[in-house]
Amino acid sequence: MFHVKLPRQDAIARQADEHLVTHQVKLPRVVERPLRQVAKRVAMALAVLVGTAFIVYADSGGYNDNSDGRVDLLDAFYYATVTLSTTGYGDITPVSDAARFTNIFVITPLRVLFLIILVGTTLEVLTERTREEFRLNRWRSNLRDHTVVIGFGTKGRSAIQTVCATGLKREQVVVVDPSEKAIDSATASGYTGIVGDATRSDVLLRAEAQKARQIIIATQRDDTAVLVTLTARQLNRAAKIVAAVREEENAPLLRQSGADVVITSASAAGRLLGLSVLSPSAGMVLEDLIQQGSGLDIVERPVIKAEVGHGPREVEDLVVSVVRGHRVLGYDDPSVGTLKLTDRLITIVRATPGTRVMPDTRPLPQD
Repeated sequence: MFHVKLPRQDAIARQADEHLVTHQVKLPRVVERPLRQVAKRVAMALAVLVGTAFIVYADSGGYNDNSDGRVDLLDAFYYATVTLSTTGYGDITPVSDAARFTNIFVITPLRVLFLIILVGTTLEVLTERTREEFRLNRWRSNLRDHTVVIGFGTKGRSAIQTVCATGLKREQVVVVDPSEKAIDSATASGYTGIVGDATRSDVLLRAEAQKARQIIIATQRDDTAVLVTLTARQLNRAAKIVAAVREEENAPLLRQSGADVVITSASAAGRLLGLSVLSPSAGMVLEDLIQQGSGLDIVERPVIKAEVGHGPREVEDLVVSVVRGHRVLGYDDPSVGTLKLTDRLITIVRATPGTRVMPDTRPLPQD
């Protein structure tokens, strides 16, 4: 079972970074329709009404009816109705000490319970469900070219932070994870969350993956990543899919499944460890480049008019590569020549609060 969770306004302000609970016992929960919940509460209220009427009828001798002086079963139901609804016409009154004692310690608590069941809870259910349905429908109708992130672990969190550094709004990020704790953490950070198995197409449809511009797959298992990639590519042929795998031998399988870019997390971490052993300083620099927003950042940006006609080494920023069409050329590649207005530069810059990675808005090549 899966459901959509939209971010609460007060949670967006907090944007708390909560730790995930990896071990959790979950019991199945049936989500009832609002009308069924209202009907159940009406039945509970009727049960309280009937119980009150029989309590009054059991001690009918302790009550006085102004019309004929006696209280029958119909009068007992009438008294229970006007008493529980706080109408209180006063035509039937308790006269004996036992009847008054019962009204104080039994009828009055039942009156409070009756009002809570019939009025407070019913209105709350109706307004809450109606408001939630309205928010979901409005969210689905307005969602376009968003980013879907599968998995809200360490990799998923870091990926979202990097993508949001480009200026992407939090409302344009949808997180899918089978853990409700993870989704609670995502919604607390301002993202829309969906609890469910992303290998199922109906879960990805709930995330509007068919309308997404980019899909980030950061699952814990490589086989899950393959299944998610296959499902996502089947739903959306145009989306840019970036997937992470633990083992390098699984990377070709991810590409065959439809991933545009595959990141091998275990190999990347291993290479960083090896580089840090050989040269701790080089390892520190590389780690600094990976961390967004501090020290040095590696960014992709378009070529400005003042740079057109110049070589990569003549640019003020430190150019690492030039993206021309669908090719990534090194800064010293002879085929680069001079820069063109349609080129994009991958540069290393000093991280500042205003530094942003410019997203690539060009359409992906069609197979």
